[in-house]
Amino acid sequence: MWRWAIPAGSAPRPEHMVKSRVSVVIPARNEIYLGKTVDDLLAKARGDIQIIAVLDGYWPEPPLTQDKRVIQLHRGRSHGMRPGINAAVQIADGEFILKADGHTMWGEGFDEILKADCDDDWVVVPRRMSLDPVNWCKLENGKSPVDYHYLSNPFERPGDPTCGLHGTWWPQRARERKDIVIDDEMSSQGSSYFMKRAFWDRIIGPLDDVHFTTFVSEFQEIGNRCWLSGGSVKINKKTSMLHWHKGTSGRGYSISKREQSSGSDFSTRYWMLDEWSERKRDLIWLIRHFWPVPGWGSDPEAVFAHARKTLTPTGAH
Repeated sequence: MWRWAIPAGSAPRPEHMVKSRVSVVIPARNEIYLGKTVDDLLAKARGDIQIIAVLDGYWPEPPLTQDKRVIQLHRGRSHGMRPGINAAVQIADGEFILKADGHTMWGEGFDEILKADCDDDWVVVPRRMSLDPVNWCKLENGKSPVDYHYLSNPFERPGDPTCGLHGTWWPQRARERKDIVIDDEMSSQGSSYFMKRAFWDRIIGPLDDVHFTTFVSEFQEIGNRCWLSGGSVKINKKTSMLHWHKGTSGRGYSISKREQSSGSDFSTRYWMLDEWSERKRDLIWLIRHFWPVPGWGSDPEAVFAHARKTLTPTGAH
């Protein structure tokens, strides 16, 4: 597992963490709805929160609300999403960490609801719905709610460069488990996730922006570290997060085809070949735990045998 040295005194020590505080980290690059997102988080929170907005090479217009709970971490040039998340968590002082995209709307009391059901080794994802950002409301006829995702088989479509270990919407599981309020979630999309800061420090962070690149497979890095370390990823349907799917309009962070290919290729080789040295479980355990999983055929062992025959190890243990 990769870890980078943190300069002495630059990050809060455990005894200086503020108990029950939620530190919301928002990596932002040319986010046109960042102000609305920050105001929504402030309005909907019912407990002690801190918002750290990483202004990655830009200043928001209009400026963000001046509030003692809001920290603006400005960077003169863009460093990318993963470095932004790492930088924000590094200065966060809350007992809990909530990552949020800069184009999201939140349920009332989201912070207290998420805190109430979060074990020491959990990563929790709120129910995701589609946002109409112009009217700042739930998008009519949107793909909502999106409660479950599966980890896709990177060999499902041979020759397709878009294949990889991605979090793919799993509507069948949503229908079958619609009455379960807090449930196991195999993978997710990355627009929001919640955990105890101690779990980030011990297992999850910092995110690796060298091998996975600055953007690719964000939640697969987080979710796999959680599951394979012995923890659990959970969907919490008691609260919701409305997310704007940008498509090609209003895009903040951009990614080249080369970076997309490089990060996806690394992710596939790293996880399929079980290269993470801190794992307590192999990836096939995760597939079996959620079996049957769409796209993995009738024999997951055969998929992993194929991976061992055809993939080159990354060597990045």
